[in-house]
Amino acid sequence: MSFWEYVGSRHAQLLTDTFQHASAVFQCMVIATVLGVVIAVATYRSEWAGALATTTTATILTIPSLALIGLLIPVVGLGVAPTVVALTLYGLLPVVRNAIVGLRGVDPALVDAAKGIGMSRTARLLRVELPLAWPPILTGIRVATQMLMGIAAIAAFASGPGLGNEIFRGIASLGSANALNQVLSGTLGIVVLALLFDAAYVLIGRLTIPRGIRA
Repeated sequence: MSFWEYVGSRHAQLLTDTFQHASAVFQCMVIATVLGVVIAVATYRSEWAGALATTTTATILTIPSLALIGLLIPVVGLGVAPTVVALTLYGLLPVVRNAIVGLRGVDPALVDAAKGIGMSRTARLLRVELPLAWPPILTGIRVATQMLMGIAAIAAFASGPGLGNEIFRGIASLGSANALNQVLSGTLGIVVLALLFDAAYVLIGRLTIPRGIRA
């Protein structure tokens, strides 16, 4: 059976796995983005706190994904739970680091001007600092998403959702007629999803970042 014949015969399952893969990455990135920005907001004013946040999230990233998911299985069980926890933790570093860099890069004169017209600290953060820090934050989100696309495939080890199931089934049946087709379909599906997500981020950037800031 050729690759395209295999895809045609398995298109329903492949579409389901693709949707689950995209959904898992998207939802985990939403959680990681919210947590990462909150951590950055809480730590960017202090050098040691910012360094601690960056170092901690970087340390998490050094743990092999297969090992982390394996460690999570006794705690949260199989399936979706270890996938969500692992992907969220892995997605934190690029968001935290870029959010801290972005917030620290805001021109202090603009913050002082906002303070001078009577804005509260919360208003300055929401209406001045975070909008100006959005470009590097978005870059961090893009980097994290591309990284999680590949890591999400490992979730199949813990019976997680996504295209990793195709890859693991192919690896488990090496030598059979469709083993290569299974690995290839899962891999290409992840590559296509990564490209589509990145294109969506480019569009979001064009819609949300003023041309002067992009320049």
